[in-house]
Amino acid sequence: MTVLPVIRPLAAAHLREALTAAADGQAPAALAALMHIDNESWQAIERRLNSLGTNLLDALALANRTGGIQ
Repeated sequence: MTVLPVIRPLAAAHLREALTAAADGQAPAALAALMHIDNESWQAIERRLNSLGTNLLDALALANRTGGIQ
């Protein structure tokens, strides 16, 4: 049985902070938030985004373009 990686609550909070910072045009703050995400959560985030047909760079770019509103 394969155990899928999970997104830990703290990692979800860091991802939210990164997307919010990207929406506000604060790239250094977005990067800082992303650097706090643990490896297992990274794998789960990538897997979840892939299942949605996107990736982290696209999500950050969308947040930046739209100001987080869409």
